[in-house]
Formats: sequence, structure tokens, C-alpha cells
Amino acid sequence: MTPLSRRNFLITAGASTATTLLLNACSPTSTSPTPEATTTPASGNSAAPSPVAALDTPEVTTAKLGFIALTDAAPLIIAKEKGIFAKYGMPDVDVSKQASWGATRDNLVLGSAGGGIDGAHILTPMPYLMTAGIVTDGKPLPMYILARLNVNGQGILLSNAYKDLKIGLDSSPLKEAFAQAKAGGKDIKVAMTFPGGTHDCWIRYWLAAGGIDPDNDISTIVVPPPQMVANMKVDAMEAFCVGEPWPLQTVNQAIGYGALTTGELWKDHPEKAFGMRADWVDANPKATQALIMAVQEAQIWCDMPENKDEMCNILAKREWFKVPVEDILDRSKGIFDFGSGRTLDDPTLMQTYWDRSASYPFKSHDLWFLTENIRWGYLKPDTDTKALVDQVNREDLWQAAAKALGQDAAIPASSSRGIETFFDGVTFDPENPNAYLSSLKIKKV
Repeated sequence: MTPLSRRNFLITAGASTATTLLLNACSPTSTSPTPEATTTPASGNSAAPSPVAALDTPEVTTAKLGFIALTDAAPLIIAKEKGIFAKYGMPDVDVSKQASWGATRDNLVLGSAGGGIDGAHILTPMPYLMTAGIVTDGKPLPMYILARLNVNGQGILLSNAYKDLKIGLDSSPLKEAFAQAKAGGKDIKVAMTFPGGTHDCWIRYWLAAGGIDPDNDISTIVVPPPQMVANMKVDAMEAFCVGEPWPLQTVNQAIGYGALTTGELWKDHPEKAFGMRADWVDANPKATQALIMAVQEAQIWCDMPENKDEMCNILAKREWFKVPVEDILDRSKGIFDFGSGRTLDDPTLMQTYWDRSASYPFKSHDLWFLTENIRWGYLKPDTDTKALVDQVNREDLWQAAAKALGQDAAIPASSSRGIETFFDGVTFDPENPNAYLSSLKIKKV
């Protein structure tokens, strides 16, 4: 297959006449074109073969996948809605809404054979915590990470009670405000979505950078993403971290205000992953490649500016998020109104699905998440993090799918993105994670 650029994907609800002719020419034994999507060659006059021809027939035509109502689930939803799973021989993929990350975990433990799911849009650390048995009652459930679904795109929000402080990246003014409220008998609650998950990591890092100990100065609580706005409305917490569309909905309803979007905390930070049970992947290697290819193609589609309006209107549907499209659209285009008078128009901070290697599951990023989980006591300090990353992270499967898709150029030269720098100047060198851990003042270890 000739290489495909991100703009050479023509994914439409109905094929044009030219597309139909192209597919018929590419697949002489086929009587009808692929209905939802096609690819055109990046250069030259020879037509690219039908994408399905690059695959052996998948072992199964279905997989049960879960998602939480967050915009970083878009690649799975778009792959379903636009027929991309079907394009790669998986027409019966089920993408079902989960009530919480805890429910996602429980349904993965069950597996589809037990009425649960085979894989999911998932917080990147969760497959590691499940594989290690940390969040599965001590019973390890081997999981694989097959792709990163996005970078950036989360938000940290505060109650309007703190609006006069105009908190941004610097959380330090909250230290005194929280202490005074606590002295007055108020239980200072800060919400995230799952212990050890990405949102937990972001809000803990941000608070600790401002001198606030998230384990002693406040109480951290777990709230499912779709329930964040309702809980803030009834004054159940002072702050929370979650993905879109809930930060923008909070601002649009004037329930609270945004301190930051997490791309400001760590630009192009890794976020959700496409994770699956290891036993399902091992039993269905061809179907796994089909799923990864479909997700990759959906990610390319999601990042095309001309598709943003359609993507947001799909996500807003009742069966997916059931929210006004206005709660999704602006931040999907890099337009940020934090509800405090501060605004940003910066597409590099928006949720990104494919560009800038957003889909690639860098092992160095997974190592950071494991190091943070050690920092906060979720994992033991003597955890062999490198061995765990090598067990769970299947970048080899991502690479094979990208090659089959004609996206060889999207494969990075290394499993590491190198040294990462956070907003407060702290750096993480994946070659020496212990040095990073030692440099942090507030931690459990």
C-alpha cells in the first residue's frame, strides 16, 4: 500500500462516483465498494488497493468495547459511526457506554464471555494497575495497551467560591484558602475519576507544585466524569479534574471556572489509551490488527479541521454523550474560555488524536505514569516498572497496523519521546525516573 497522508483519507457516509470507480478498480472480484470509507494514493497514478485486502480475514467480526462519555473516546465512536470497523472486516463491533472507570474495570474483568467487555477507551495507568492486580482485588488481569487515543484535553476546574483568587497554573494561593476553610470546619474535597488514573495524576501534580499535599491538606474523592458538573452544582467539592466536555459545560453553566487545560501543565501529555484484555488479543491477532487500523484511521479523521463540526455533532448525540454540541465544539477547535475572564485560542493545546505522534503509545510516557503511581503510594517502590511496561505496552502491534495502513512515516524512531518538561520546570528523564522522583518535595515515598 502506498503511504497515506492524513488528508488522503476520504471517509464519508456515502462513496462518491469517483470513489466507487476507484474501489471497483482496486478490487476486481468485489461487486460493491466499501460503503463508509476509502483511501486514495498519496502520490503517483497507481491506485491503492482496498484496505481490507491488506488484512487476512479477522478471526471474529465483533468485539465488545467500552467508553466513558469523554471526547477522547471519539476515535472509537467515529470508527463505529463512520463504518470504519466494518471497513476492516469487523462489522459487529459494539461500543457501549460505561457508567464509570470502576465499571469499565469490572466489565473488563468479566470479559465479553461473562457479559462484560473485551477492551475499552481507558485511563492509561489502568491496564497497568489491572495487570498488577492493584485494582482487581489482588487478582491480576493481564491487559495490553494497543494505542494512545489522544494527547491533551483535560481540565482542572474550581468552585466559584474561589473565583476572586483567579487561580491558574499556580495553585499556591489555594493553600491558605483551603487551610482557612478547613479551620472553619469545611471538609475540602477535590475530585478525580479513578485512583492512580490520569486525572488523579494531573490534579495531584498541580496541587503539589503549589505546595498543597493532596493526601494531608485536602480529601481526594472519586466522581465519575459525567457526574462532575452535578456534584459541583451542589457544592460537593471545591475542585475537580476531568476530560471534556465536562470542563466546558461547567463554564457554560457558570457553575465553576477553569484554572487550566492540562496541555498547559504538560504540553502534549499522554492521556487515554485503547486497551484490551491480553487473552482476547492473543486469541485474535488478525482481528486485533483490524481494530487498531480502524482506530488509527478514525484518529486521522478526527484531527482534520474540516471534520470537527461533524465529529462534535456525532459525539453530542443522545446515544453517545447526550449534551449540547456547544459544550464540545469550542475546545475541540482550540478555543478556551475559562469563565474567569481568561481566554486562549491555541490549537496546540486542544485534544489531539493523531498529529504530533498523539496515537503512538510511547513507553516513556507509560513509565512516567508508573513513576507517579509509585510517588503516591499506589505501586510499591520496588516495582519493576520497565518489565511491567514491556509486558503491557504493545507498540509492536501499533507499528504493524500503521504499516498495513500505509502510515510507516508515523512510526517514531524510538520508544521514548525523550526528556519531558512540566510547567513548573521539573523534568522527567525516562532513562532515570528515580532522579525525577527524588526531586519532588511532596510525595508518599
